[in-house]
Amino acid sequence: VQLQASGGGLVQAGGSLRLSCVASVASGRAFSTYVMAWFRQAQGKEREFVASISRRASSYTYYNDSVKGRFTISRDNAKDTVYLQMNSLKPEDTAVYSCAAGATVIMSSMNQENAYQYWGQGTQVTVSS
Repeated sequence: VQLQASGGGLVQAGGSLRLSCVASVASGRAFSTYVMAWFRQAQGKEREFVASISRRASSYTYYNDSVKGRFTISRDNAKDTVYLQMNSLKPEDTAVYSCAAGATVIMSSMNQENAYQYWGQGTQVTVSS
């Protein structure tokens, strides 16, 4: 699986951005069979979990407490794409955001970095105060 993230940029605090991650999957395995997630890494810090979404159309979602109520993860399996709508952005949201795909992720590990086998290159989000 190859993942291409986009949609990052510079925004003022309180603003919004929508990230997209398009997947190129191998034939024989559909995008809908992968659990998808967003992680972020701020400069000088370790990568941290942001949000994840389960495989099915009526998807289960899971969020880091720091973004709950502000960010929304969604997916369009017909377009092989996962989204991250980010509202009420704060300067502390500044980071490189990467999408990830996991073929064997179980519910209890949806927030764990090592549960995901495939990673995109990341897109920079900068929130100014």
